[in-house]
Amino acid sequence: MTHFTDLGLSKPLLDALAAKNYTVPTPIQAQAIPTVLTGRDLLGIAQTGTGKTAAFMLPSLDRLANPRVHPIAKRIRMLVLAPTRELASQIAESARTYARNINLTVGVVFGGTAPNKSVRDVARGLDVLVATPGRLLDLVDQRAIDLSRLEILVLDEADQMLDLGFIHALKRIVNLVPKQRQTLFFSATMPKAIKQLADAYLTNPAEVSVTPAATTVDRVDQSITFVNQAEKSALLTLFLQTNEIERALVFSRTKHGADKIVRQLVAAGIGAAAIHGNKSQPQREKALAAFKTGQMPVLIATDIAARGIDVTGVSHVVNFDLPDVPEQYVHRIGRTARAGATGIAIAFCSPDERINLRDIERTTRQKLAVSALPEGFNAAVQALKSLKLAPSARDERGSGGGRRDAGHGGHRRPSGPRVAIQPTGERRDGQGERSRDGQPQRHPQRPGAPRPDGQPQRHPQRPGGHPAHRPDGGGNKRPFNRGRSGRPARAQV
Repeated sequence: MTHFTDLGLSKPLLDALAAKNYTVPTPIQAQAIPTVLTGRDLLGIAQTGTGKTAAFMLPSLDRLANPRVHPIAKRIRMLVLAPTRELASQIAESARTYARNINLTVGVVFGGTAPNKSVRDVARGLDVLVATPGRLLDLVDQRAIDLSRLEILVLDEADQMLDLGFIHALKRIVNLVPKQRQTLFFSATMPKAIKQLADAYLTNPAEVSVTPAATTVDRVDQSITFVNQAEKSALLTLFLQTNEIERALVFSRTKHGADKIVRQLVAAGIGAAAIHGNKSQPQREKALAAFKTGQMPVLIATDIAARGIDVTGVSHVVNFDLPDVPEQYVHRIGRTARAGATGIAIAFCSPDERINLRDIERTTRQKLAVSALPEGFNAAVQALKSLKLAPSARDERGSGGGRRDAGHGGHRRPSGPRVAIQPTGERRDGQGERSRDGQPQRHPQRPGAPRPDGQPQRHPQRPGGHPAHRPDGGGNKRPFNRGRSGRPARAQV
């Protein structure tokens, strides 16, 4: 059996691994670490949850520490590109853990945070920077970062970066870094586009593949239940209420659908939260932290969380909606059965998702076991219909619940029917007074005169008002050419 001590890592890194009780490397680590230590480019193919982060981070840190070169302001020695904020944050945390005994500086930048903070993080230079492509290019455009002296470039989860549309960003970043560098390319799958990308960015790479592309973890018990789309929420609620669940990760196809699932589960008394692209970074971090600690046992996510979220103790993965890309199914269920544990993955399939199911079974080369609808399902459907759900954020914005309507200086639009406003001086029967040119008078009624219906005016004139507004015509008002004492004013010379 191979141990970390057999792979050629330096003692400070071995001590950091021993502090985490890591002694035996995974297959991808055992094959990749010796190759990366030699400085050769590497193409690694492995599923999620197989330890790819340590496979490229440990040998890279060893190379950066020997010899130790202090980074120059705004310059980066090693750059790790990740597709999502959660994955970038996790990689940076692992890098800090491994580098605790070698005094290498590690930073992380991604969207959703203040741009000035990202600028400050890279201002003094870093040994290792983990970044999402979009925020990295923002720093490049601001001239806050210099990639001209980069030594190591790592592309993690490259296939997902292509799925998220980062191909143009990747091409631009690669053009900014030196050609003489070490490039490490990791992906869970190897479609044709990824192979072409690897051929363009790698130079005579060593290839490491520990599992066939798009195969599922053997330790995951998989099943599927056929159910109508409108009844999936009732099935999920019943499943969570009748099974012993430590942590359940539920995948929704859309952001709006994820929020709706949360409202339905909360109404049924099940603690749940959602993370997706519309959530702010503090909201996502709060939900993920509550899920990790077990305070929130159910987390609803879009595929933004399908990779890179290394949460121990995820006992169940639920595919509420089947993914449109069959490889994504593999990444989803890879959130459970990590680090040698076992897990359960269930999927709900509506009639219009049978094509998705066929593609998944063809890609994974296995037939999913079919589970029947549980007992009490119909009663659960009726019970869910009777629940009163909390209003969504979209509904609250649409009903005038924004800041301007909440007493912050705005004006609330009347909720009743709009009433047509009659033109001033024109009666409803169209018989209003007319001016000399035949047009309706703008001010037909003189102040102080009775209204046409004989009723007194609502606002009687105050004494001492303007002459045109006084019943006496302004006879008691002093002339404008007299002084304050009533005498004629002195002529101005």
